Amino acid sequence: MVSLAEDLKLALDRVAFAQEVGLKPDRWQEDLLRSTARRVLLNCARQSGKSTMVGLLAVHAALYEPDSLILLLSPTLRQSQELFKKCLSLYRAADKPVPPESETALTLTLENGSRIVSLPGKEGTVRGYSGVRLLAIDEAARVPDDLYASVRPMLAVSGGRLVALSTPFGTRGWWHDAWINQEKAWERYRITAEECPRISPEFLAEERRNVGEWWFKQEYFCEFLDSQSQAFRREDIDAMFSEEVAGWAL
Repeated sequence: MVSLAEDLKLALDRVAFAQEVGLKPDRWQEDLLRSTARRVLLNCARQSGKSTMVGLLAVHAALYEPDSLILLLSPTLRQSQELFKKCLSLYRAADKPVPPESETALTLTLENGSRIVSLPGKEGTVRGYSGVRLLAIDEAARVPDDLYASVRPMLAVSGGRLVALSTPFGTRGWWHDAWINQEKAWERYRITAEECPRISPEFLAEERRNVGEWWFKQEYFCEFLDSQSQAFRREDIDAMFSEEVAGWAL
């Protein structure tokens, strides 16, 4: 049982909360945990810890912001459940400081009114939620544009937070466009496998040999690459169009 002063420290500092549940965040993870940005893109290599950090954000919000609704969205229900399992693991590691009201395979409801809900990536099944405190979109590069468009209004009234995490998957879709544009609304993190102290150079060399350069650069070095079956490069296609409109002569 933590003291009132210790509990206040955990409420105010997510890094301290991470340490309390047995994690030792990397420097970029500390920056993310202490960030107050409302829109965040995590372009981070596989096994870099991005899902764990988002799970930590979700659990912290549920515990210390009563009546919060946290939604976990992925392209498939199985993927959403994996992120949800990380949340449950972190909640249990914190010794359940707020008792659960109910716990299912898809939802954790706490006595303070907060809920963590995992959802499948289908536009028809995610409507109806509102007042979302945190919307986490996992494998964001594979989430269709129409699904993304359908969930953004959930944050309209609540002013909630949107965190989208993924590795790249080609040069298309809303997540790619959000990453490459210069819109200041997004706070961006790019962490390659070389920057993760838990991934060895030997493992990366083996992966490069076995999965091929295209997959390797996307999954481990966070690069947006044209599809291997694409006839023209994305940059060549973009160069064919101009946003300038010539004036009409009268």
